[in-house]
Amino acid sequence: MKDFFVGSRQLIVRDEMKNISFPVLVQYPTNEESRPIAFGPYVMNVSPDAEIIEEQFPLVIISHGNGGSNLLYRTISTHLANNGYIVAMLEHYGNNRNNNTLESTTENLVNRPRHVSLTIDFLLSDNSFSRNIARKKIAVIGHSMGGYTALALAGGVPRTREGLVVEVASDSRIKAIVLLAPGTGWFMNSLNRVTLPILMLTAEHDPVTPKWNGEIVLNYITDKSKLTFKEIENAGHFSFLSPFPATMKNPNFLPSTDPMGFDREKFHEQLPIDILDFLNKNLNG
Repeated sequence: MKDFFVGSRQLIVRDEMKNISFPVLVQYPTNEESRPIAFGPYVMNVSPDAEIIEEQFPLVIISHGNGGSNLLYRTISTHLANNGYIVAMLEHYGNNRNNNTLESTTENLVNRPRHVSLTIDFLLSDNSFSRNIARKKIAVIGHSMGGYTALALAGGVPRTREGLVVEVASDSRIKAIVLLAPGTGWFMNSLNRVTLPILMLTAEHDPVTPKWNGEIVLNYITDKSKLTFKEIENAGHFSFLSPFPATMKNPNFLPSTDPMGFDREKFHEQLPIDILDFLNKNLNG
């Protein structure tokens, strides 16, 4: 694929049934030159509200972690948009850094996959994007709780600690998922319906989603040939987040920290390339 400039558009998606709304930042290929734009404390090279190129592109939805932000994966999202993808980064209502009231609730387990499906619905019907989305080429990237979200959408059947099934709607429009240090404890022996291609990257030193989380995916998906798996040497749980500005790096701000000797900046030069390669192979192949 050729390199494109990257457009950006900020949207609000509404959930009429729940009477809530949540923000979505979309990045996409454009011919209008990108420039450094501040999004809060972060800077991305984009062209705000630029015209999208009149072609069809795959769609990727990024689901953030527990109490996280939709801006924390901008190295990945910008690289994908730069290489011919429409990327939507949503902020999960009730489970983000500004409002985490639904953390650790069954409601959150139900809502998160629903947010992704609503975002896909919105983009497929929105005049700005609908004609430019390749509808059979849709993927989800999920970090931590976002990994839970992706697996539920792919057909995983989550259960509560008490063993009760959580009624979650899967989404057959999704054709591939990327799991970054995924939280999987809800899927013990309940991933047999997950049959689409998976890229799973875990961290060697991860106290948040320890090794057994990856083992659940390794042990319980039925078609192991669909899984590409790698444990990232010396990485931590938050190493999959885009590098923070120097002013935000602080030993007391855990998301900005990595195990001793791990170079997050260098890792994020390669991580988006690996994700792009996987998506190109499994959406465009």
